[in-house]
Amino acid sequence: MFLVMGITGKVGGATATHLLTQGRKVRALVRDPAKAASWADQGVELVEGDWNDAASVERALRAVDGAFVMLPPIWAPSPDFREAKGVIANYVEALTHVPVPRVVALSSMGANRTSGMGLITALSLLEQAFRDLTMPIAYARAGAFFENYLYGLHVAQGGTLPVFNDPTHRKSTMVATNDVGAEIASLLSGPAWLGHRIIELGSMLSADEVAAQLSEVMKRDVKAIAVPRADWPHTFEQFGIPKGKSAPAETMYEAVNAGGMDLGVVGTEHVPSATPARDVFAAAQRATAA
Repeated sequence: MFLVMGITGKVGGATATHLLTQGRKVRALVRDPAKAASWADQGVELVEGDWNDAASVERALRAVDGAFVMLPPIWAPSPDFREAKGVIANYVEALTHVPVPRVVALSSMGANRTSGMGLITALSLLEQAFRDLTMPIAYARAGAFFENYLYGLHVAQGGTLPVFNDPTHRKSTMVATNDVGAEIASLLSGPAWLGHRIIELGSMLSADEVAAQLSEVMKRDVKAIAVPRADWPHTFEQFGIPKGKSAPAETMYEAVNAGGMDLGVVGTEHVPSATPARDVFAAAQRATAA
């Protein structure tokens, strides 16, 4: 039995799907079981609770062979990241009381840096807080998700893909969420290990290369265009971040553009992307047409 946090999201869902495909039993902590009914139909054991409550996490951890944990994605966090700190503290408390044979934590490229990473700071805090836990832990440092570019299926009808990557030819680490879920499932169900491991997930691509693959799927020329730095706050508002709350996201992209998510951090392992961006775009296009 493996616990999968965030099962109703992309990475948690991909992880659960791969585990179920392997024939493994899966448990999920969910706030609203009704919203996870499709997972229950597939045989997933649902535990009602909240990652903001350590007792809920403890209940979900009992008698599992391994656990996948992650932080809730918050694009406009408090300046002190108190939302992430609260969830992290609950994980540490629960794992201290209910140690499990192995843990895989979703992290990010750039989490090795303790400052200047904006939103990724939350994942750096997660890694730091887990350092004193004695069970085997693997940190899956994922690159930027190709799914973050899915807005391009609509916006790029005009022939351009606005991006925060600047310059657009500069490469940074990118990956499909399905590949992340596959690696997490493999770590949970595969050979045991000792101590803590860090795995970088993804391959180095540029926004220009992503736009080229989008062009293939849309069957029209699409060019990546860097959003002017002065326009970032307004653009983030269009993506749903409240006005005046986009500083962490802006800092993150500044760090990405400065090389903060490049592969090759000393002491890490590396699993390259298996799914190209074009496959992510094509699958989304088929889902929209269905």
